[in-house]
Amino acid sequence: MHLTDLYPAVDSTKKRKRVGRGGCHGKTACRGENGQRSRSGGTKAPGFEGGQTPWYRRLPKFKGFKNHFKTNYTLVTLDLLEQCAQDSQIVTPEYLYSEGYIRNLKNPIKVLANGTISKPVTVKLHKFTKTAQDAIEKVGGKIEVI
Repeated sequence: MHLTDLYPAVDSTKKRKRVGRGGCHGKTACRGENGQRSRSGGTKAPGFEGGQTPWYRRLPKFKGFKNHFKTNYTLVTLDLLEQCAQDSQIVTPEYLYSEGYIRNLKNPIKVLANGTISKPVTVKLHKFTKTAQDAIEKVGGKIEVI
């Protein structure tokens, strides 16, 4: 038996309703007597609100600017460097990625001065805030900008 041999069982399919051809569905073809929907082409565009200003025209227009050339930094705090100082003396982007502190190496990394640091550590990252730089050098650590 092949796919070409398949056919529906006897009396398993119904004939389609042929409206407007006489009989019980003749004349108005189940559309009713009058009104917009009874006539051909009697539909309006999606979003038409009967002449009222549609919602997509009532909404405020988009205003603003998106700077596509902005550099997005991955942020690292002094508290995180304190944790890294226990394991390693040198903190690099590769080390932070391998330990799971950052998600990817695509964005440059910036050190913020949130928290405190008490151990000397060498930090080789892309950018530092002035306060973070002072805090790292105050405890005897070194900073190298990549």
